[in-house]
Amino acid sequence: MRVENAMVLAAGLGTRLRPLTDRMPKPLVPVGGRPMIDYVLDAVSAAGIRTVAINVHHHADQMEAYLARRTDLDILISDERAQLMNNGGGLAKGLKLLPPGLVLVMNADLFWVGEPDGVPSNLQRLMAEFDPSGMDMLMLCARPERVVCHAGKMDFRLHADRRLTRYQAGDPDPVVYSGAFVMHTDFLADAPETAFNLNLTFDKAIERQRLFAIELAGHWLTVGSPQELEQAEAFLASRSVPA
Repeated sequence: MRVENAMVLAAGLGTRLRPLTDRMPKPLVPVGGRPMIDYVLDAVSAAGIRTVAINVHHHADQMEAYLARRTDLDILISDERAQLMNNGGGLAKGLKLLPPGLVLVMNADLFWVGEPDGVPSNLQRLMAEFDPSGMDMLMLCARPERVVCHAGKMDFRLHADRRLTRYQAGDPDPVVYSGAFVMHTDFLADAPETAFNLNLTFDKAIERQRLFAIELAGHWLTVGSPQELEQAEAFLASRSVPA
């Protein structure tokens, strides 16, 4: 089965990035001269996906107007103006716009740079290596040395068989969830129609021993605060990433 569709989670409030997000949605905040969401959508398009559902809430009109400029993707808007659904509820709602089957899920405010040329991309590897017979989700995760401007704790422990469990202090092989995973839409078939956090879904897959990961190539950036934005800009400038 090929992954032909994607869901991009873009409805968050971005409160830690105020005052910038008082006047624009977080995915449109520029990093390296480009809105964050363009790094994400460029990666999705380059991986061969053409249909993408994207949820909107905060400054939704700006998001819709900007997304309408993309001619390389068929973008379907999951409108959360009336109620913000958190990332889990937003995913469950957005998936209803897509046909059942395999789907790539990405955050709109995280991205990576520095993938090697001449080899499959992170997303291409993620989609190719997902095995629904033994996996509920296959995540893209980054080793600590591949993470830029991330102040939080490690998310998971990566086992030798690529299975993930929740990270506990002192565990070997810590990794950070890098904002992308592949799953079958059936895995959320019983999801509530109310707001909930995706961590509940991750924990469900862990309990079933069916949460797995591949390692990110390149460097992963997350921009959650003005200080992290400065760090990201400095990192991109040091690598001469074109705007």
